[in-house]
Amino acid sequence: MKIAILDDYQNTVRKLACFNLLKHHEVVILNQTEKDPGVLAEKIKDAEALVLIRERTAITDDLLSKLPKLKLISQTGKISNHLDLTACTKYKVAVAEGVGSPVAPAELTWILLMNVLRQIPNAVEGLKKGEWQVNIGESVNGKIIGIWGYGKIGKIIAGYAKAFGAKVLVWGGEQSRTNAINDGFEAAESKTTFFKTADVISLHLRLNNETTGIVTGADLNLMKTSSVLINTSRAELIEKGSLVKALKIGRPGFAGIDVYENEPAYDTSLELLNMPNVVCTPHLGYVEKNSYELYFSKAFENIINYINGKPTNIANPAIL
Repeated sequence: MKIAILDDYQNTVRKLACFNLLKHHEVVILNQTEKDPGVLAEKIKDAEALVLIRERTAITDDLLSKLPKLKLISQTGKISNHLDLTACTKYKVAVAEGVGSPVAPAELTWILLMNVLRQIPNAVEGLKKGEWQVNIGESVNGKIIGIWGYGKIGKIIAGYAKAFGAKVLVWGGEQSRTNAINDGFEAAESKTTFFKTADVISLHLRLNNETTGIVTGADLNLMKTSSVLINTSRAELIEKGSLVKALKIGRPGFAGIDVYENEPAYDTSLELLNMPNVVCTPHLGYVEKNSYELYFSKAFENIINYINGKPTNIANPAIL
């Protein structure tokens, strides 16, 4: 089968142990994201199967109309707003969903949180310039760690916070708050209380029509001048333009950001990248070796099963 793997930024997929699953197939790997459907279609015009790395490429009606040979899309992780499942069904392209793990994203969240609170990146830059102890950060111990979204990742973050001697305050749907209370944590009485009270707020919500822009500028302005916002979920959860405005007036005082409205974010003039009170990483939440082996092994298994006439994890089975 002719298989195309898209958006392998680090050129690392061929080095994974699970890549051996595709040894009998013709594989093309693209290392750069191509936003123009026409240009992308020309590069993968012979592909019978696509492997998507999470949500890096949008699968639209326009793109699918230019790929008549395409039979299968194998997703690493779950499908989301990046993929038009109705259009896939229209063009008789099966979509196989993969699996995910909360471990790497939770660890990256905590790394950002620690770096922002202790102001480690600024201290490192100072040391490289021959400057000694240019700033002073704060510890996690005793802080109120606010978690919006008490799912798999949120629960891990709560566990980290407890281990570091911090208090956990959860906001989200009724079930999230109930689950948090059952696990021995505190739930905020209201969103206003949540934003006013927490020393750190970390977002762990899925992006959909209901959650787009769910964090408003007014919410951010409730935060303390010493507080921190961490976003390793999706940039679009925050009302467009409001985070930069809020950081400029100092509410919150700091941020740790792993996600952006336009990715890959190659624009070095991006305001968030140039703010001394912000630590930015290039969407590394799930980008970790063990996670890649998990994600890609399942994606490749779904392809092999499809080839063998026993398709698995198909999100639009009616076309089979």
